[in-house]
Amino acid sequence: MALVKFGGGVVQMSGSIGGTTYGRNRYGNIARARTTPVNANTARQSAIRAIMSSVSQSWFSVLDAAQRAAWGVYASNVPATNKLGEVIYLSGYNQFIKSNVAAQNAGLAAISDAPTIFTLPGEDTSFAVAISVASQELSVTIDESDDWLDEAGGAMIIQMGIPQNDSIEFFGGPYRHADSIDGDDTTPPTTPATVACPYVVAAEQKVWTRGRIIRADGRLSDWFRVNSIVGA
Repeated sequence: MALVKFGGGVVQMSGSIGGTTYGRNRYGNIARARTTPVNANTARQSAIRAIMSSVSQSWFSVLDAAQRAAWGVYASNVPATNKLGEVIYLSGYNQFIKSNVAAQNAGLAAISDAPTIFTLPGEDTSFAVAISVASQELSVTIDESDDWLDEAGGAMIIQMGIPQNDSIEFFGGPYRHADSIDGDDTTPPTTPATVACPYVVAAEQKVWTRGRIIRADGRLSDWFRVNSIVGA
């Protein structure tokens, strides 16, 4: 499905029509051949579908009416951004799904009560990643002053893109979940934190890594990204 923005003609598109995928990078609008995953039913994909199904059922079977209404209030106060870069507002149901799928995919507890603070976590401005062939690990620099580090149930979720040639300048995915750096109210994590690479890496490859912060109450930041050249 493609999202289309009309103006004096078509101003912007995002998504796929037929064999062409439309999107946007820092240079402007782009169109490329649509690619189809070789295996759309891997163990990881099956696991995330199971999480989504479980979270969806929880909305109806676990939450009561007051909790569902509170998620609606939260969603109406917290803007999101769609694929066209436009500000939108999700439904309470979709906001609940978004927060809980992210939490449970990171191994965190389910979140039934909606956040009562209507501001999202910002990106970590210290976020940087070094990657080693020898260890097959991501060494993640984080800002040790951020509040989530001292919070049980808070975390930084880390995903890694499939390795690319060092000449590649734009990467839109796919990303694979690597791990989460978990907050702790007794012994907070320190920088740099190490995370195992979910893809095998080789020297001189370019790798995009992205992170997002989730607070214990379910508030979820936007993704923030860096790219790195794999070292020895």
